[in-house]
Amino acid sequence: MLSPDARAEDLSARLVGIGFSPRLSDHTDHTRIEAEVPEAVSPEVWRDLLELLEEADWFGLAVSSTAAHIVWAGIRKGPPRRSVPLGDQAIS
Repeated sequence: MLSPDARAEDLSARLVGIGFSPRLSDHTDHTRIEAEVPEAVSPEVWRDLLELLEEADWFGLAVSSTAAHIVWAGIRKGPPRRSVPLGDQAIS
């Protein structure tokens, strides 16, 4: 398993590989990766982009009517959170 820094660098390099210009910002508990989304993006690039973002600990898309759309991803610096399968969660 890659270190958090290596994961962030890998994700950033792979974004470059599909045509994006990512920016990394270092925070206390995570590294944030952002990239502007061009106005015209093919369905294939969207698919590739989403496949890459799924590898982050969390990700999203910031949409604005006055500015460029920004995709972002967060890579946690500590150990990953334990995920609980949906069927194993208690509902109260």
